[in-house]
Amino acid sequence: MKTLKDAGCRTSVKVVKLHGEGAVRRRIMDMGITKGTDVYVRKVAPLGDPVEVTVRGYELSLRKADAQMVEVE
Repeated sequence: MKTLKDAGCRTSVKVVKLHGEGAVRRRIMDMGITKGTDVYVRKVAPLGDPVEVTVRGYELSLRKADAQMVEVE
């Protein structure tokens, strides 16, 4: 299982599934990260936290813990 956290810098991936429950999952979905969405990983901080991505035309920074809940291909 590959997650958004594992995706390399300057790569495009597609969201397959969201893991997690309740408010955390809802918050990720409210940011526009839903099943079938294309996500471009722009930058990854030196220690891996945060991950900067482009989703649906806007830039977003995700914590490593949140990025790990997003399964991609």
